[in-house]
Amino acid sequence: MTARLFAFLCLGAMMSCAATGSTSSSTNNGNGTASANARGSEKKGDGTATLVDTKKYRPSFPAVPSGASVPMASVAPTHHVGPQVAMLMDSVVQINRNIKYAAGYRILAYTGIERKTAMDLRSNIIQRLPEEKDYLTYKQPTYVLKIGDFFTRVEAQSALNKIKDLLPNARLVPETINIPK
Repeated sequence: MTARLFAFLCLGAMMSCAATGSTSSSTNNGNGTASANARGSEKKGDGTATLVDTKKYRPSFPAVPSGASVPMASVAPTHHVGPQVAMLMDSVVQINRNIKYAAGYRILAYTGIERKTAMDLRSNIIQRLPEEKDYLTYKQPTYVLKIGDFFTRVEAQSALNKIKDLLPNARLVPETINIPK
C-alpha cells in the first residue's frame, strides 16, 4: 500500500513539474561544446523565453595533447601473502578433489520392461554420443536407460537434440551426476 502511495505522489510531482517547467535538449556539435539548446531558459511574465548561459557552471578539464601518454605511478605490493594464499589454495584443491557428485541433468532415454529394446537403444546412442556415459539400471521389472553427466540444462539439451530423431520421447531429468575427473 505504501509503495502505491509513494508511486502516486511521485507521479503527481512529475506531472506538476512538467506542467510548469520547460524542457530543453542538449546536442553536441562535435567539438566538445554544447549548442545553444543546452543552455537553460527562463520564462518571462509574457510567456517568451530567454536563454541563460550555464557554461560557467560546467566543470572544465585540461585537454591531453594528442600522442602524449599520461605517466602512471608504479604500484608495489605492501603486504606479501604469497605463502598463506598458496596454502589456502592447496586446501581448496584438496577439498574439491573429494567432491564426486553434483546436481545436474541426464537424458532419460528409455523406461520399460524389454531388455533387448534397452540394449539396442543403448548401442545406438553410444554410436551417436560416444563421449557420454550411459547408465542402464534394472529394478525389477523395469529397465531405465539414462545418458550423460551434464552440469547445465543447455549442455543436456544440446546432446538431446543429437538423438531426438532416434528417441522422440526422451526428456531431461534433474539428477545427481558424477563429476568427471
